[in-house]
Amino acid sequence: MNQPLVAVSTDTKAFENYVWHATPEQYLEAAVSAAGVFPVLIPSFGKRLDLDALLAAVDGVMVTGSKSNVHPSLYGGEASEANGPYDPARDATTLPLIRKAVERGVPLLAICRGIQEMNVALGGTLATEIQEREGAIDHRAPAGVSQSERFAIRQKVSIQPGSCLAGIFGAGDIQVNSLHRQGVDRLGPRLDVEAVAEDGTVEAVSVRGAPAFAVGVQWHPEYWAHKDDTSRRIFEAFGDAVRTHSAMRTTARQAAE
Repeated sequence: MNQPLVAVSTDTKAFENYVWHATPEQYLEAAVSAAGVFPVLIPSFGKRLDLDALLAAVDGVMVTGSKSNVHPSLYGGEASEANGPYDPARDATTLPLIRKAVERGVPLLAICRGIQEMNVALGGTLATEIQEREGAIDHRAPAGVSQSERFAIRQKVSIQPGSCLAGIFGAGDIQVNSLHRQGVDRLGPRLDVEAVAEDGTVEAVSVRGAPAFAVGVQWHPEYWAHKDDTSRRIFEAFGDAVRTHSAMRTTARQAAE
């Protein structure tokens, strides 16, 4: 069984008198079952980590969703209690990790908070409380419901012709579960829009000219990857890219011996 290593981002959470570095199980389950990779949790220690050494040892990077938001100071905004919570330790780790993964051609999948980190890492900005914009859909999660109801597939997004995702799904509309109250504002100069919601909200991006798979989605394919074909196919495409990268590294290493 070929299970290449994939670095997975973590949140910092304080509970039980400890600070934990953790990620929800759904991301890890989808990585193993749908992408067929071996997820490895990366602690959020920022500059204390040798990210170049990490990326030399893994064949992919997955940046997960989170309740926290990217700190606005990182894209020229102002922090507020309403916009929080924040996780500066995660920001200090994921933003340079994203940039380095793109530079090194390590396959990258960024989900929910991850697409927002991807945009900020590559020079873009974020818009907060997007449901307040004129003509906007309310993208926020419904309150007071079960997790399955919260993550129900209920929103249409349009895949852009000629995009990376069009190669996976074909151009046109797919149904997703997109839950967020902030999103991409000014697009990073290296990014292309892959998919949009009916109100024009950016729902997926890719890195223009990237040497490997480098895609961010605003929705949550991890939650239904075990039973929804659309959700699973994103992870399958990522897993294929990871295995291709692993095979290329193996070939290069054997040629050098």
